[in-house]
Amino acid sequence: MIEFPLPHNLLSDIGYVSPIKVYHWLASVFSGILVCIIVSVLVNVSATKLHLDAYSIREYMQLTGRISLLCFKGYGKLSTAQKVEWNNRGFSTFHALLVAFVSLYLLLLSDTFDENSDGDLLVRRTSALSDTLLGFSIGYFVSDLAMILWLFPALGGLEYVLHHGLSMFSIFFSLISGQVQFYILMVLFSESTTPFVNLRWYLDVAGQKNSSLYIFNGVALFLGWLVARILLFIYFFVHMFIHFDQVKKVFPLGFYSLLVVPPVLAVMNVYWFWKIAKGFIKTITKARHRE
Repeated sequence: MIEFPLPHNLLSDIGYVSPIKVYHWLASVFSGILVCIIVSVLVNVSATKLHLDAYSIREYMQLTGRISLLCFKGYGKLSTAQKVEWNNRGFSTFHALLVAFVSLYLLLLSDTFDENSDGDLLVRRTSALSDTLLGFSIGYFVSDLAMILWLFPALGGLEYVLHHGLSMFSIFFSLISGQVQFYILMVLFSESTTPFVNLRWYLDVAGQKNSSLYIFNGVALFLGWLVARILLFIYFFVHMFIHFDQVKKVFPLGFYSLLVVPPVLAVMNVYWFWKIAKGFIKTITKARHRE
């Protein structure tokens, strides 16, 4: 019979945190925000948000915009709203690649989360690198959520607000508690599908929906989503069930968050996968008809 810890104190067992760790966390969070500001484009939208194209708005373009001008000649012809989303997706791609590679390293190559290594319980293992990654991701999600809310719904609807909110909530408490980082890293690895989502949007805006690259990217997105957001989440739940004796020792708020947040994200992943599959089938069908 599975026993559940009683939530007398939802934040109990977090323990003492040294000032050095707090400074480390804050530095990681602010580095995520700072890099997001540097890479992204800052647009002065004091004018009405819904009429961006009707105003002459001064753009403060940073790294993403300049690279885009060099790589895509049509960038300068995009509307202001499209440029904002183009640059926003540029940093989301950078963040996704970074967290995917670091998460993969920590989960598979590092001894920190090796289940066969001696040490603390798997759910209570941390490292300086994992703390830095989690803090950096919080900074990214804060910046991206601010942009989404400021330009709502141009950069995403309520599902993106929910996704970012749940992500920040989970990562924050995992960081300050030093618990369940193993599971957080698995979820962060699922961000590896983001570059394919963004490339699909880039090709669409660039008028390349009929190109071979668009089709190949669609195949990669379909397979990547299946592996990183469907099969990986199944493994996530199976692993958590097998190690439930350890999961029960997580502080109460973290324990109940593990029971609620991942299933919500999994449902969202299945819903998006269904939409991706429909679009993939539609693209393949059109390609065959052209042949």
